[in-house]
Amino acid sequence: MAAPEEFFSGSPDGLALYRAVADIVDSLGPATVEVGKSQIAFRRHKGFAYVWRPGQYVKSDVPAVLSFGLPHKLESPRFKEVAHPAPRVWMHHLELRDGSELDAEVRSWLAAAYENAGN
Repeated sequence: MAAPEEFFSGSPDGLALYRAVADIVDSLGPATVEVGKSQIAFRRHKGFAYVWRPGQYVKSDVPAVLSFGLPHKLESPRFKEVAHPAPRVWMHHLELRDGSELDAEVRSWLAAAYENAGN
């Protein structure tokens, strides 16, 4: 399994954003981190948050995207996209350009996703 540093090789901004998300997750409680080919997943009983490099898949200058799943759809103009891939899963995709975007609102969304993944 690769390390986050390898996943974000050549993207120091993306790595910094991943680390900021990881710090938030650490503050919520225990979770595992799985570095895959396409994303870094945070998991409890199931995955609840994912950080990935959009430039690998679509033309984008955004260093990282934070995606998280909830059993309901959140409404916010901050989301790039909200997908409904399964009957009880809404995936919310938030482009990250700067660590300041990981504010109290995003922390509350991650906390809800974290709690949901423990059930």
